[in-house]
Amino acid sequence: MSALGAVSSCSCLRSGAWLLKPGMPKMSSFGLHTAARCAAKDYYEVLVLGGGAGGISMSARMKRKVGAGNVAVVEPSKTHYYQPLWTLVGGGAKQLAASARPMGSVVPKGVEWIKSQVTALDPDKNCVWLENDIKVSYKYLIIALGISLHYEKIKGLPEGFNHPKIGSNYSAQTVEKTWRALQDFKEGNAIFTFPNTPVKCAGAPQKIMYLSDAYLRKTGKRSKANIMFNTSLGVIFAVKKYADALLEVIKDRNLAVNYKRNLIEVRADKQEAVFESLDKPGVTEVHQYEMLHVTPPMGPPAVLVNSPVSDESGWVDVDKETLQHRKYPNVFGIGDCTNLPTSKTAAAVAAQSGILDNTISLVMKNELPVKKYDGYTSCPLVTGYNKVILAEFDYNAQPLETFPIDQSKERATMYHMKADMMPLLYWNALLK
Repeated sequence: MSALGAVSSCSCLRSGAWLLKPGMPKMSSFGLHTAARCAAKDYYEVLVLGGGAGGISMSARMKRKVGAGNVAVVEPSKTHYYQPLWTLVGGGAKQLAASARPMGSVVPKGVEWIKSQVTALDPDKNCVWLENDIKVSYKYLIIALGISLHYEKIKGLPEGFNHPKIGSNYSAQTVEKTWRALQDFKEGNAIFTFPNTPVKCAGAPQKIMYLSDAYLRKTGKRSKANIMFNTSLGVIFAVKKYADALLEVIKDRNLAVNYKRNLIEVRADKQEAVFESLDKPGVTEVHQYEMLHVTPPMGPPAVLVNSPVSDESGWVDVDKETLQHRKYPNVFGIGDCTNLPTSKTAAAVAAQSGILDNTISLVMKNELPVKKYDGYTSCPLVTGYNKVILAEFDYNAQPLETFPIDQSKERATMYHMKADMMPLLYWNALLK
């Protein structure tokens, strides 16, 4: 994980309901690790790479299978973040501190926390290399390294964040700057961006736009604001049912959407954002901003690029139904670092963790996996301080909804589920 800490993406409802179903294993006891160290042993039956949602939930499951002393999780970060809350932090509805826990408090009690960075993977020899040339071997490997943020791929960043009027809900260091920029808004353009790369929680870049609109209306500044969503995509959302609903919101609130626009430079001293037209390469537009929210380009962690476990793009190459590696049968992947063709969200991790648990159980018995992941993911699309459209869908971008209601409608109940219930389920159920 990056120095920003282990993070997770969008939350969900179906996964939350699933976590509470009868027959789930009892919660194991978790305790605070007051000290972390490099590998106490040079071999573990199950080695987990990454201390985000996928890594911690799978280390808890593996503890129950093979015993705590036989499981280790490699994670350098001292803090574990529940990132879905950052949309609300950027909009001033939640505090950043509410999204954070010490890493030692979420690592399952008795599981070894190896506080180090993975530097190389050698699946042919069933081992990984850590910092200081430390080698750790394994019988089974679970890769849950998340996704990397690349602000530096936008000219003028990250140093541009030293200036006012600019923020980003994707980093613990910049999310509160979003809220300050919103509070300080006087008049002009409020611009929100979506990069030309895969991202975690693809709905988040526009959620903060809707919250900003609501805040500016509440403070009487909306008439002085031109709210603009510049997205690299050709649609507002991948699932038509929810896209249609969002387009109605956009129309009703007089929000401007510019498609196929990619942020390539920020001139923070001049409060200018430069966008390239993806339909006309080389053609750029310069917009003055009074507020700018940046969603950074993202990609696989550096250690996975050109790794034997990854595809040509650098994502862990797993079977989309079983999460088992396509080449190495004792290697598995979960979450944002994989090439699963679904949205990168914590909701997806919640669904994937049950499938992967079953897959590993059968592999340990020399049996073939049977349960199949359908690509379920979810994104609670926050459209106001008391409104959420709950998007839930599968690999085929077809709605896969939890409740017997039209989830494309804005609802206060779904907002409270997103803001209040899901964090509790995350900390007390998914991670355990």
